[in-house]
Amino acid sequence: MQTVGAYEAKTHLPRLLDRVAQGESLTITRHGRPVARLVPIEKNTRERAEQAAQRIISRRRRLKRTSVAELIATVHEGHRL
Repeated sequence: MQTVGAYEAKTHLPRLLDRVAQGESLTITRHGRPVARLVPIEKNTRERAEQAAQRIISRRRRLKRTSVAELIATVHEGHRL
């Protein structure tokens, strides 16, 4: 990971963003100390979210259906679900 000073980052931000868009990660420093990191955003975020939703739906289908009355009775018995 390359290090870039804050002044250079401010001056050349569009160029740095192009590099990050190509997959490079950069650390921005102020007076030689790291203060921020520019990293590319994960690709396929929507696809990953859809996969997660499908996993939730799939697991939910396998759960036993319980009525509200059964849930209340279980709580009053002191059992955990």
